[in-house]
Amino acid sequence: MANDIAEQPEGYARLLEGAPAKAIADVAAQVAERRPRHAVFVGRGTSDHAALYAAYLTEIRLGIPVGLASPSAITLYGARPDLAGALVVGVSQSGGSPDLTEVLKVARESGALTLAVTNNPASTLAQTAELSIDVAAGHERAVAATKTYTAELLALLLLVEGVRNGDGTLPAEERAALEQLPRLAQDALGGSGADELAQRYRFASRLVTTGRGYAYPTARETALKLMETSYLPALAFSGADLLHGPLAMADPDVPVLAVVGAGPGGRSMADVVTRLGERRADVVTVGAADIPGASGRLAVPSVDERYAPLLDILPLQRLALALALARGEDPDAPRGLKKITSTL
Repeated sequence: MANDIAEQPEGYARLLEGAPAKAIADVAAQVAERRPRHAVFVGRGTSDHAALYAAYLTEIRLGIPVGLASPSAITLYGARPDLAGALVVGVSQSGGSPDLTEVLKVARESGALTLAVTNNPASTLAQTAELSIDVAAGHERAVAATKTYTAELLALLLLVEGVRNGDGTLPAEERAALEQLPRLAQDALGGSGADELAQRYRFASRLVTTGRGYAYPTARETALKLMETSYLPALAFSGADLLHGPLAMADPDVPVLAVVGAGPGGRSMADVVTRLGERRADVVTVGAADIPGASGRLAVPSVDERYAPLLDILPLQRLALALALARGEDPDAPRGLKKITSTL
């Protein structure tokens, strides 16, 4: 897991250069030409969080409505939704889950433009879809996904921005900003904050993660990583939902990880952190600036809010690794889990 985490800056550079970038641009151009009226994303686990990030990007940047598919509606209940005119995107590291493949199969039969985003271009999912994107993360050794998750995020970002530009390419300003990501990712992985925080949370019995907008998928992915590697019950809430009831459980014994970046999503989290502080919750933020009411911060570089999920998750992955080791667990071999999970 440590090696997989450390490879992410290099993975960003690889995906931004040469053949991988051109392949994504070609797919984005085809999507733009088809002009889908709406989009549907589908994924499981970590890839579902990447799909959620893409849903925010698509609605905000492309201005078309987005839904997240429920595979069981098709695989268990036999539903055959009319997805004509839609872009249906399956996101899966392995591309091997039968239910995701069935969603794309049904969508394509109904007239949708289907796209697979996967780390395995020879997978069944990729072969079922009309179009496919290889996230080019390379072999991931650990069961807990890290570098494939961020590769999915970056591939989906390049896709959406390429569609927005109309011909699959990126504006020069956008390209220049993205070229800084490998260096910024290396910076985000530096420092000892995650290791120190792991010692602080070593005996925690439960934990809450929260964020809004582009940061919400990061909160959900963080909770999953903590549960996978440390067996620590972790609940993820959007900042808005947290104030609608779950805030009542906040107290000094329940640590809260709040992802607070720049932009509208980050600014909206200021009130959430304040409210948590009023309940004397142990709040640690993830972001580029200190937030009043928080007792600590995992520092990350300041970037456009769209790019922040590619950096915010990095120290949180390191926290999941360090916390598992501090609690005497083996993060490379989580009990009961295997690398590829097939659901029907």
